[in-house]
Amino acid sequence: MLNVGIIGCGIISNLNVLGYIHSQDTKLTAVSDVDVKCAAKRLEQWGLRSLKYYKDYKEMVDREELDIVEILTPHHLHAPMTEYCAKAGVPNISLQKPMAHTIADCDRIIQVCNQENVRLKIYENFRFYPVYLRAKELLNQGIIGEQLTFRIINILTAGPSMPLAVKAYQWRITVEKCGGGPEVFDDGQHKLSLALWLMDQDRVESLHGWINYFTGVIDAPANIIWEYPQNNPQDPPKFGSMEFTYASNLYYPSSYYAIDEFIEISGTRGIMWINQCTSGGNFLSKTPQYPPIVVYSNGEVKIYGEDLPRDWRYSFINSTEHFIEIVKTGKGTPVCTGEQGKNLVIFGKMPYISQQEERIVKWDEFSADSENKGVCLVEPPPAELSRGLSKYNRRKRKDLKKGIEQGLEHKDFKYEYEI
Repeated sequence: MLNVGIIGCGIISNLNVLGYIHSQDTKLTAVSDVDVKCAAKRLEQWGLRSLKYYKDYKEMVDREELDIVEILTPHHLHAPMTEYCAKAGVPNISLQKPMAHTIADCDRIIQVCNQENVRLKIYENFRFYPVYLRAKELLNQGIIGEQLTFRIINILTAGPSMPLAVKAYQWRITVEKCGGGPEVFDDGQHKLSLALWLMDQDRVESLHGWINYFTGVIDAPANIIWEYPQNNPQDPPKFGSMEFTYASNLYYPSSYYAIDEFIEISGTRGIMWINQCTSGGNFLSKTPQYPPIVVYSNGEVKIYGEDLPRDWRYSFINSTEHFIEIVKTGKGTPVCTGEQGKNLVIFGKMPYISQQEERIVKWDEFSADSENKGVCLVEPPPAELSRGLSKYNRRKRKDLKKGIEQGLEHKDFKYEYEI
């Protein structure tokens, strides 16, 4: 039986805990959070009120014989917490994305885990979403030929959605703690991960980004385009793009965050569309207009994945179960590794530097050394960009009320494990 400790009991822990709490191979031993009320609330939700609680994560790590530690804290805390756990003898660490707020801290994490022989996983659950797994399988079979372009549209909606504490926003809009912004860098890690994984790439060559801080605190709307490396001059060029749309008055019920994703991948012999992820399982998932996967190839349109669970929670369950199996058997490689996590941090910082310097940026410009020289440092948005937030928040509340009065449904997240 593998003993598991969780550091950080923010709202995302409701999802990260799912794969452990019903596993036959793990035992949730203790949790740690600086906020005792927050930890108590989570343990109540999980039906584990008697579980050991520590205010200081170091005390938990020192006292408990932990086989796995799940770190779910703000980004700037990842490196020191990982380092302490690794040197204290925890053999397996699952670290919430992004890996760190700086490239230098990514190197620090990789180095200490290698030195202490620690198995490190960067928690990338999107790659375990059932619909994306099926899409990857189809792409590997060559259903649309060779992949040429990747496009992901992210729509930030009005919800209603999973409630977030004010402090969860505060550190995400602080560049020194987050490493970027709450959308392009933080949430964007998942989407950039898909942009590499679904296109069989491990990096990009160059990138141009436009980021507008319409609200003054959220890095959206944003539009980012990039070129993948061309290893063979005879190969066709491959490009990708990511959009964030701030649709603050769009009534769009979600059991999770107020955002949803739509992907289009074009190939030499067809096109694939993938509908939804974060808000998967809501009313849109139940409409015939938005099936999970649509493919046009060989003159035919086909639908795939209708038998798959579309609730976002399954991406967390699958991700955790995969890591448990690796720890238990000692076979396999985590998804994703420290090096892959570092690549995603670099990828996530490129749009900000492109926006700041109004130019195309190259992958090779980004490293810990360039950070130390002040070359690729993300800056806070200029104060004069802040506008419109109160106006659109008033509209948001009005539109939410109107949607509820019209009988549009929203089901709050409830802790339960579905087989």
